[in-house]
Parts: sequence; structure tokens; C-alpha cells
Amino acid sequence: MKNCLLFLVVVFYAFNANAQTYLISFAGTGASGTVSTVKVENLTTGTTLTLNGNDILQLTTTTDIHSIDDGQSSELKIYPNPMIDNSLLQFNNPDAGNVIIGVIDMNGKLLTQIQSNLDKGLQEFHISGLMSGSYLISIVGSTYRYSGKLLCNSKGSGLISIEKINNNQVVYVDKTKTESKGSLAAIDMAYNPGDRLKFTAVSGTYSTVITDLPTQNETISFDFVPCTDADNNNYPVVKIGTQLWMAKNLAYLPSVSPSSEGLETSPYYYVYGYQGTDVNTAKETGNYNTYGVLYNWNAAQNACPTGWHLPNDTEWHDLALTLDANSTLEIGTGTESNIAGGKLKEIGTAHWSSPNTGATNEYGFTAFAGGNRDSGGTFDLIGISGLWWGSTEQSPYYPWYRGLTCSGPRLERAGSYKTDAFSVRCLKN
Repeated sequence: MKNCLLFLVVVFYAFNANAQTYLISFAGTGASGTVSTVKVENLTTGTTLTLNGNDILQLTTTTDIHSIDDGQSSELKIYPNPMIDNSLLQFNNPDAGNVIIGVIDMNGKLLTQIQSNLDKGLQEFHISGLMSGSYLISIVGSTYRYSGKLLCNSKGSGLISIEKINNNQVVYVDKTKTESKGSLAAIDMAYNPGDRLKFTAVSGTYSTVITDLPTQNETISFDFVPCTDADNNNYPVVKIGTQLWMAKNLAYLPSVSPSSEGLETSPYYYVYGYQGTDVNTAKETGNYNTYGVLYNWNAAQNACPTGWHLPNDTEWHDLALTLDANSTLEIGTGTESNIAGGKLKEIGTAHWSSPNTGATNEYGFTAFAGGNRDSGGTFDLIGISGLWWGSTEQSPYYPWYRGLTCSGPRLERAGSYKTDAFSVRCLKN
């Protein structure tokens, strides 16, 4: 009797644990109204997945909130509930079209899902094969989402079956796996409230980055903006405050003559660790693909894509103020902001040396430590620092730049010789 009572108590609490689910869909605006793919990175946990643009991202988490209701929405009926061998799912489909029915366990794991092209009206499905436990039934249409809790007291096989049982319609059922990239799928991703997600959407040659901390069902709209350099390299863009930035270092690398190297008035371009005029060889190096190109100050002035420019000192400061309202431009302090730099840095040590203190990548700027090349020809600081030119001169031979370091979240404002070579991030005109 005691064991039976304990079993009932466990079942009661398992049944009343609520799996919270947020459904995220995607749309395009600006240069393209469609979204081809979306890369989703959970910056908090480090997990990543890629979806088709018309897929639905299903963020699921389990909380310990308890209730005594039957856990069903008025639009979805599940009976019998608790289920022994099988149950009936009954719901109204307000519009004809694709509908996804999924079964999620109380750990937030998507166990199975099917996709059906349904007519408008009342729909009935038969579900069986569940093992003893508590589940969330999720039904997602193009304009709605229903969910309800289902308790199973049977010892099913675990081979879950969801079958349509009313025979007055011709129904196409696609047993879609979580990894599917079909015409429409609900792709599951583990999520905890407060996790920061980075979304990188692609549509043809356009790419836009957005970060978000989802708290409800929503449609994320990506404003696609052209950003293509003279070498036909395409860049992702990210909006921070009112500014639109490149979300990757500039990689424009034309052929140049080595005779111009070291001259204050001549442009010169470098790939970290590579010296020479063979552009194709330079582009084959991993440093080029990862960190882009290092530019002396003169080269940086005209390297940005059409419609974009090298940010001046005030525009860099505007970025700092968006990230940290206490940012200052006091000459001699060496630090514009004590926290803004961390909000720009990529999290982790893939492109930064340990400990990469304070990195949150809060807006998706995703700064890497691309290092520099000094006037004497020495490549240095890769993994340690990221340095970016500005267009404003502190003195005729000493322009301003911004710097980040692996040792802290600071955003540094300092000056350097024009013959030094740093990275470039362009700003939309």
C-alpha cells in the first residue's frame, strides 16, 4: 500500500510538471522577402542547429509549476486521459494546410512528430505506443498552436504511432524526424528561460544576424541588406542600436605591389602570417577565411563595400554608448568602456585565448581576436586582441582605433601609426 501511494504521488507531480514551449517562425524583409536557412546558436549552452527558413523552431523547457487542471486547451481534447493503450486527439483546424503533431516528454525532448495536409474543420487522430509517463501533445498549424498534457499508465512499446482515423478526407502524413529539412517541420531545441539565442538568416547573397531571449511565441523578421565587396565577398549584417554593422571582418584583398609597403600614403593589405603578392595563395590560408584581412590605415579608407564606410571616432563612440551608457572619450584613459567590449566578443576560446573574460556577444557582433601587423612587419596578438581601424585621425600620423582583449570586457580607444595593420568592420551609410 505504501509503495502504491508513493507511485501515485510521483505520477501526480510528473503529470503536473509543465513543459513550456515557444514556437519561433521566420520572415524576411528588405532586399528579400524569403528566408532560405536560419542557423540558431544558443550562446548560453553552446548548442547549434540549422533550419530551413519555413521551419518552425520549437523551444521546449520543463518547469516545476504545478496545477490541478486537466492541462488541455479548449481547442484540443485528449481522451481517455489518463491513457491505457491508446487515446483520441480531437481538435479543430481553422484553415486548410499543413499541420504538425508532436509528442514531447517532460524533459523537453521531441519523441516523434508527423506532418499532415489537413482540410478545414474537426480533426481526429489515434495515438498509441506510449510508455508509462507524462507527455505534452503539441499541434502546430500555419496560424495557431494547441497543446495539452497526456498521462499514460500503460507499458507500451515506445514505438509511438499517430494515425488519422476519420476517413472522409484524403490525408498525406509525413513522419518527419527532428533533423528533417522538409517543406514544413517543427524543429525541437532545448531551451531554458534567459538563454540568449543568436539567429543568422540567409537568403541568397544576403545574411542578417539577430539575437533574442524568447519569452513567447513570435515571428522573427530579418531585414536583408546588400553587403558585397569589390571581390564579390558577401557579409552578414547586424543592427546595434540605430547602426547597421558588418557582422564579420572585411576580407577584401586586391593585388598590390610590395613596393608600397611601409609608406604612409600607400595602401597595403595583409593576411595574418602571410607575406607576398600571390592573392590566391593568401586566400587559401585559414587565417584569411577566419579573421579576414589586416589593412594599413590608408588601405582601410577605401576598402569597404559600396554603400558602407569605415566608421569615424564618433560612430565608434555611438556603438560604445549603445552597449554601455557610461562610455567616455577621455583622452589618456586608454579605456572607452569597461564592459562594452565583452558585449562585442564571441563567447568561448575558439577564436580567443583563455580566459576570454566577459564575452557575451550580446548583439551578434561576434568579434574575433584577429591580431595585427606592426610597422616593422611582425604579425602579433592573434587570439589575444582584436583591433579595428577608425577613419578619424588623432594627429596627422596617428589615427584612432578600437581594441578588445581576451583578458577582460574593456573596449579600448587608442591611436597607432598608419603603417600598422588592423582589421576593419564597415558601417552602413
